[in-house]
Amino acid sequence: MSTPPPRPSSSDGASAALRVEVLAAVFQVREVEPEVAPALCVLLCRTPDGSGWSLPGGDVVADETLKATARRLVADTVEIEKIAHLEQLAVFSAPNRVPGVRTIASTYLGLVPSDAMATLPSSASWQPVDSLPEVAFDHAEIIDAARHRLAAKLSYTNIAFALAPERFPMSQLSEIYCAALGYPVDTTNLLRILSRRAVVVSTGTVGKTGRSGGRPPALYAFADTRLRVTDEFATLRPPL
Repeated sequence: MSTPPPRPSSSDGASAALRVEVLAAVFQVREVEPEVAPALCVLLCRTPDGSGWSLPGGDVVADETLKATARRLVADTVEIEKIAHLEQLAVFSAPNRVPGVRTIASTYLGLVPSDAMATLPSSASWQPVDSLPEVAFDHAEIIDAARHRLAAKLSYTNIAFALAPERFPMSQLSEIYCAALGYPVDTTNLLRILSRRAVVVSTGTVGKTGRSGGRPPALYAFADTRLRVTDEFATLRPPL
């Protein structure tokens, strides 16, 4: 019988200490400036020294799942009325991604409806993903990965339900798609595609007339509020 190999030690190249953290990239489509199209924004927190920004995150708790930890950490950061969707994004494990003890990050993508209320402390802020401030460590890479995941899923799933209000005119939904995909989306084509896939349905009601007047817009809603694949051969292919 052969002798089993010895357990690796720090001298063999393995880390003597290891930390696991959870980070959440939480997106909401928000109006950043009046009279300007809404933008895809990410929730950021001030770093402890106040010099920069970071994603909500922290250590894993022994009696929690990673997903439960992600929800708790976001709730500890900001009072959000509703996180409509939360999914694991990726594991970031570069040996030197943060200084000190080697830290592995399990990351999550979270989505908040555009009309959901959120109470932010002075240490937190919604920041447009297209003009991020200085962020800590590899958090910009995590945000970019989350945005690409969202853009891809907008093409072949109904994930936009997690960014939209319960009822909406199609012009508002097209603005949400534009913000998340990063390029213009024609409202008429979007309605045709989503109707053919049975993603959105007419509510039979109308909304408020816009600033320019005209007929009140027809209101729509998502047929499902759980994630499902709608078209394996996506029509909306994001060029990000």
